[in-house]
Amino acid sequence: MADAETRDPESTVTILLLGDPECGKSTFLSRLKNGPNPTKGQSPITTQAGNTIEPLRDTDQPFLYDIRFSKKSFTLELYDTACPNQHWSTLHPNVVLLAFDISNRETLAGLKKWRQDIIRYFQHGIGERIPVMMIGLKRDLRRDDETLIYPQESYRIAQELRCDRYAECSAVTGELLAETFEDVVRLAGMTTTEKGGQTEGGCIVM
Repeated sequence: MADAETRDPESTVTILLLGDPECGKSTFLSRLKNGPNPTKGQSPITTQAGNTIEPLRDTDQPFLYDIRFSKKSFTLELYDTACPNQHWSTLHPNVVLLAFDISNRETLAGLKKWRQDIIRYFQHGIGERIPVMMIGLKRDLRRDDETLIYPQESYRIAQELRCDRYAECSAVTGELLAETFEDVVRLAGMTTTEKGGQTEGGCIVM
């Protein structure tokens, strides 16, 4: 993890994770940071599958990740909406992640409001656009019933919301977690280039 006082702001990419409460954002971040095993002396998150994940503390935000990707080194500075030090709308993110719970259709519907908030707070000029990636969390809880959200439906919503990418994963089982994080890193890395992180021609599914 990078030292917040010594990291180079020119090589830092700020990412903001937005989504409804209880959609899995904290567990997603904790799994990325700490892996499946808790640290001794800390209270782990116990999942339905019996796995344990050490929870990150909101007071530790931003969560920092040193990245080496495609011959380039940079730091990810990641915030979620629970940051106690400042309201998320006062941040200046380079990338926004829109998260929803695959097992909860209401959290998918809630993304429309979050997308409007991105435009309201972060897009101040005509034609100005920030890279947005939509992420479906709790993939392990997808059930074949009337509430089922198929990947095709999520992809369609991502297109309607003008997101640059769509991916889904399970922080509990680890399914597609590495692939999703790799795509987040790829999008973050693109923002450090002259071309930027916006996708031409629609949403990309990863």
